[in-house]
Amino acid sequence: MRKKILAGNWKMNTNISDGLQLFLEVKSAWSQTQSHGMLCIIAPPSTHLAQFSASPELGLHTAGQNCSEHEAGAFTGETSAAMLKSVKADYVILGHSERRALYGEDNTLLKRKVDTAFRHDLIPIYCCGELEHEREAGMQNEVVKRQLEEALFHLNASDFGKVVVAYEPVWAIGTGKTATPVEAQEIHSFIRSRIEDRYNKIVAMNTSILYGGSCNPNNADDLFAKKDVDGGLIGGASLNASDFMQIANSLSKCI
Repeated sequence: MRKKILAGNWKMNTNISDGLQLFLEVKSAWSQTQSHGMLCIIAPPSTHLAQFSASPELGLHTAGQNCSEHEAGAFTGETSAAMLKSVKADYVILGHSERRALYGEDNTLLKRKVDTAFRHDLIPIYCCGELEHEREAGMQNEVVKRQLEEALFHLNASDFGKVVVAYEPVWAIGTGKTATPVEAQEIHSFIRSRIEDRYNKIVAMNTSILYGGSCNPNNADDLFAKKDVDGGLIGGASLNASDFMQIANSLSKCI
């Protein structure tokens, strides 16, 4: 049975003191209210990870926001998968639209990063999604299909079964725009159908597909009520413990 997951991507926000306070607030609230087997994954700046103590027994994990495709070497400013694992991260976000747009990451590179993550026992949270002009042209399925096939579909069924997929309409990230619940369900259903075509129905039905794109306490209920939306990859709202936990409560209603 697939998991309900709430992931918080803090991006390049908080210093270590503020970040630790926020993490402890979320951890405390999660430990008091989480009782349905959901997972909470926090992806802070990499500088913070060594200071954060996750609680896997409570379903609370940490993640890197990115990792290098290289194992080690002369790659100034990069963070390796081994480094993330050494500070007890369990997950890593790969393919976020900001990495694609600002740093030129393409599906070929992301395939290498996915493989590197698996070599170090990190579970990829793989992001896919279309640009605004691609949505307007009705190309969203074609774009997402290519992102899945070129970076993930080389995996065997066992490894793919560990991957978390996050659909993020790029036009909705940090803009205040949000895909309607119907639009989210349509593309999530499409993603699941592509996974079934590549693997099988069991793998598809057990894959968690998260929505990322200005999800907040006001729209979380409607988004999470859709049958193929298994949680959220939360950006701005994850920087406020109260907002983040309101979204968690919305997700818990769907279990």
